[in-house]
Amino acid sequence: MISQDKIRNIAIIAHVDHGKTTLVDAMLKQSGTFRENEQVAERVMDSNDLERERGITILAKNTSFFYKDIKINVVDTPGHADFGGEVERSLELVDGVLLVVDAFEGCMPQTRFVLKKALALNLRPIIVVNKVDRPNARPYEVVDEVLELFLDLDATDEQIDSPVIFTSARDGWASEAPENPKAADLQPLFELIVNHIAPPKGDMDEPFQMLVSNIDFDEYTGRIAIGKVERGVAKLGAPVTVCCGEGTFKNAKISTLYNFEGLKRIAIEEAGTGELIAISGLSDINIGETLCDPSMPEALPFVEIDQPVLSMQFSVNDSPFAGRDGTYVTSRHLRDRLFKELESNISLKVEETESADTFTVSGRGELHLSVLIENMRRQGYEFQVSKPAVITREMDGVLCEPVERLVIDVPDEFTGPVMEGISLRKGEMTNMTPTSQGYTRLEFLIPSRGLIGFRNQLLTETKGTAVMNSLFEEYQPYKGEIGGRQRGSLVAFETGTSVGYGLFNAQDRGSLFIGPGVEVYEGMVVGENSRAEDVVVNVCKKKHVTNTRASGSDDALKLTPPRNLSLEQCLEFIAEDELVEITPEHLRMRKRILKNDLRGKARNKN
Repeated sequence: MISQDKIRNIAIIAHVDHGKTTLVDAMLKQSGTFRENEQVAERVMDSNDLERERGITILAKNTSFFYKDIKINVVDTPGHADFGGEVERSLELVDGVLLVVDAFEGCMPQTRFVLKKALALNLRPIIVVNKVDRPNARPYEVVDEVLELFLDLDATDEQIDSPVIFTSARDGWASEAPENPKAADLQPLFELIVNHIAPPKGDMDEPFQMLVSNIDFDEYTGRIAIGKVERGVAKLGAPVTVCCGEGTFKNAKISTLYNFEGLKRIAIEEAGTGELIAISGLSDINIGETLCDPSMPEALPFVEIDQPVLSMQFSVNDSPFAGRDGTYVTSRHLRDRLFKELESNISLKVEETESADTFTVSGRGELHLSVLIENMRRQGYEFQVSKPAVITREMDGVLCEPVERLVIDVPDEFTGPVMEGISLRKGEMTNMTPTSQGYTRLEFLIPSRGLIGFRNQLLTETKGTAVMNSLFEEYQPYKGEIGGRQRGSLVAFETGTSVGYGLFNAQDRGSLFIGPGVEVYEGMVVGENSRAEDVVVNVCKKKHVTNTRASGSDDALKLTPPRNLSLEQCLEFIAEDELVEITPEHLRMRKRILKNDLRGKARNKN
């Protein structure tokens, strides 16, 4: 068992793509965690398939390594604002944080969010300015930006006096001066962690106590509770009392005890105060519950998680092609899967509706919900979802809506169209600063509903050169109506298979989402109209066979390649009267009312 003064618990926090996971890679490699000949994947902590495909961290994960005789436990956290719940609960495990900031981009929205949470918990920060070898890096300006952020967040004098170190996580070195790195490795960073981050607090001689901060699952041992030993010693086979909240208790036993070494969980017999451990044998344990010695059952307060701001309707697939691809297609399957997600995804909220086939699912943002959707479809679920809608609240008798802080880096030539587009969506500019080489950083406060569908418009207006990031700021009074989608949909006229002749005639109306040989049904959205209204097109129409042939008229038809939309693009594209059909094999957009004549009657009634 390791003594408390030989343990350091840290979390690595930053904005998305500032190099957290790459820095963990370098720390693990240089600490001797891997064998010399061991094949190690890039971004080894991103073990989830979706994380590897998207290049982002979605789930917070634990690892550890030894530097000299000090055990350093590291929690790698997500950088995207939509997964802020993972960051919030991970900070409960640690005593200090490495605040990683890109030497070119500087402080971004998520940098503010994670630093605010860390300062509120009185954690000791170390400022890590990463990517100092990047072209156009501005490390000293970025340090000034970080210190301004500390002041803006009312940090204490001790927190403002945090040490600064410059790194290149990709090349694996750290230095006190970015121009002339003395060391070719991360030893200066290791020394800073050992000397600046305090050992964990707690009394080893008191009865055992641990807050459950995360849940893992193993198909053989069931649910695994992960947390930090707040006091006492956890012993294999020892009885524990689970404090479930609202003054209720239940008895259990530690059947297996693990700690973290490198990327593995190692079975141990006991763990002392300050250790990050995993315990199995607790069948229905939940995040936020406290494990205690039966002689002193005291519940610990759990960190308050920010509430969801966006909701969607998940319902059973009722399209003509329902049940073709999916393994789990019924409302019971859908309900069980959604409520199971709540066990580990604490930022999510699921509510039943008046219809047994429909559920309201609320999350922190479009990406938060789309990752859930993508995971479900890969697991064989088939369902359909509505357009995301913001969650409004009534505060002091005033209707309020979520407002986000939006940061856009855009070439100078496109600042005008971007500002005009934001103003039409009720956004207000708060700051405008030049960054480097013809780029300007624009900051806005904009209603969350104004951002739905904006990313595609921004990329179109800036020819794909703009970079946008947003973060929930606060609830403000309702800003008024925001105009909807500027263009209508091309809707299939009949059920069948698309053919080149029908697509050729339809493509004059706008841009298509499908090519020839695709099965479609009446009411399915097959493209985007160039005008504001919806248009019904017959993409299954074949050319009539005649005996007449004319020179040149029967040449091969030239079709424009279709636009293949991702899941997020589909969710952004659909209108209020449309749905996205999700299956393991297909993503289809469709009208809520499939029949063309019934849709017309419903429109006339309204």
